[in-house]
Amino acid sequence: DAIAAIKDGEYHFADALDDGSLLQITITINADQMTVDFTGTGAVNPNAFNANRAIVESAILYCMRCIIHQDIPLNSGVMEPINIILPTCMLNPPACDDPLKHAAVAAGNVELSQRVVDMFFGALNIMAGCQGTMNNFIFGDGQFGYYETICGGVGATATSHGASAVHSHMTNTRMTDVEVFETQYPARLRQFAIRQNAGGQGKHNGGDGVIREIEFLKDLEVSMLTQRRVRPPFGLDGGEPGSVGKNQLKRAVDDNVIDLGSLVQVSVKARDVLTIQTPGGGGFGKGD
Repeated sequence: DAIAAIKDGEYHFADALDDGSLLQITITINADQMTVDFTGTGAVNPNAFNANRAIVESAILYCMRCIIHQDIPLNSGVMEPINIILPTCMLNPPACDDPLKHAAVAAGNVELSQRVVDMFFGALNIMAGCQGTMNNFIFGDGQFGYYETICGGVGATATSHGASAVHSHMTNTRMTDVEVFETQYPARLRQFAIRQNAGGQGKHNGGDGVIREIEFLKDLEVSMLTQRRVRPPFGLDGGEPGSVGKNQLKRAVDDNVIDLGSLVQVSVKARDVLTIQTPGGGGFGKGD
């Protein structure tokens, strides 16, 4: 019923990673059957931004559960009327007998799965782009490691504004309480606040991201795996895009502020401050 409720036809959407790698989807509706075709998506990525068929199918299953307004079992039967066309690309690297030569898929679950969902909803004009990243943040040394993902803005729909400061779509993580964070790790949380006006404007506005500012108390190594630092979450139906995210490091020695970009591997010193501003969601419809 959920598929049959969509008008027959082809629905296209294209997006890209911050490095320019193309993502493309075509959804074809024919009565109660759906074809989801990723032909045109960019080649296997030389870094970790690759997925696999299981990740893509999980993302499509999630999308279907969002548009099926019935209490039905969550099983493979949901996917029976759906044909997924997935050529060799960054979403489906070729199999390789040598694990050392296989395409890295570390970002598949945490980043590309988000973008598959955004494109699906964008193609069907259901929902503007959400923050499109989990803002993966890691720090540590040879003795410990800390890993968190950071919330952001949700895309608006035809009937509602997007939520602010939450994870969206393909996530299942919760942030460590600040008291535990500061007690157990050599870092201080200086600010954790909603990033006002980060959501795209429209008839319905996208949700705002957050600002998370962390001061390190000893020399450490920091890594970040993020997106939407160059290409913003898209708006729909005349809505404006959300704000891109920012990763910035302020050096204590000279107060110099460094823009770190989307992918980060950097050594920090005691009293250096990292500021992470997460993306806002896209707006939906033209504003008044």
